[in-house]
Amino acid sequence: MKYTKRYASHPDAIKRYTTDELRNEFLVDDLMKEGQINMTYSHYDRYIVGSAVPITPLKLKTIDPLKSDFFLDRRELGIINVGGEGSVVVDGETFSINFKEALYIGMGCKEVTFKSKDKNTPALFYMNSAPAHQKFPTQKVNKERANQLEIGSLETANHRVVNQMIVGKVIPSCQLQMGITELKVGSTWNTMPAHVHDRRMEAYFYFDVPKDHAVCHFMGQPNETRNIWMHNHQAVISPPWSIHSGSGTSNYSFVWGMAGENLDYNDMDVAKITDLK
Repeated sequence: MKYTKRYASHPDAIKRYTTDELRNEFLVDDLMKEGQINMTYSHYDRYIVGSAVPITPLKLKTIDPLKSDFFLDRRELGIINVGGEGSVVVDGETFSINFKEALYIGMGCKEVTFKSKDKNTPALFYMNSAPAHQKFPTQKVNKERANQLEIGSLETANHRVVNQMIVGKVIPSCQLQMGITELKVGSTWNTMPAHVHDRRMEAYFYFDVPKDHAVCHFMGQPNETRNIWMHNHQAVISPPWSIHSGSGTSNYSFVWGMAGENLDYNDMDVAKITDLK
C-alpha cells in the first residue's frame, strides 16, 4: 500500500499558482501501477482516490491517516474496473467485476482482496472512498442496472451518456456517489455548462483516452478558471468551490465520484457559459 496526502486550498491561493503547483495540488498521476495499490488521501471531505492493479492478489490494508484497524472500519468504498476481467473478494464473498462494472462496499467489511483473471490483461480497479456513519450492503452495479441519462448534443460537442451507478436511485450509500460518463464519437466536452456544488467535492478519473490524445480539465471559480492537461488513467481533485469540466482532443470516458453533506445529485449551481472567465 502506497499513499500520499493532499491538503485543502483556499480558492484565492490557486490564482497565484504556477502550472507545476496547480498540478502538484490537484492532479493524481500515480494510478494504475501494476502489482500495486496506490492512494491519495485528500482533506476535502476526507476523500480517497486510489487504484489497484493485481498481477497476483492484492489485499486492501489500512493507511496511517485513518488511524483504524482496517480500511473500512469507518469508511465506505466504491470500485469501478476499467481494465481486464477481475474480481473482488469481500469478507469471503467473491464479486466478479469486469470492464465498466462497479462494486459498492459498505462500512465495516474487514477483508477486501483484488484479483485479475489474467495477469497479462489485468483488472484496473479505480477506487473512491469516503467516511461513513452507517453500514449498507455490498452490491455490484453493471451498466444495465445503472440509471442512464443521455444528454447534450453533437452540435454542441457534448453528446454523452451518464451512467449513475452508486447513487440513491440505484443503491444506498452514506455519502459516496460514483458513475461513468461516456462521450459519443465527435463530442469532446464534458459537464458543460459547468457548475459548482458547495456542499460536495468531486474527483474525475479520465480513461478511454486514445494514445497521443489528452483532455484539458478546467477548474477554479467560474470567474477565474484554471486548466490542467491530463492523460489516460489520471485523476483530478475538484474542491467544492471549483468547476469541473473538460474538453478532449478525442472522445473519451471518465469516472466521476463525489462526497459531502448531501446526496442530492442535482444540488448544483450552474455557471452560464458566457460568464466563465
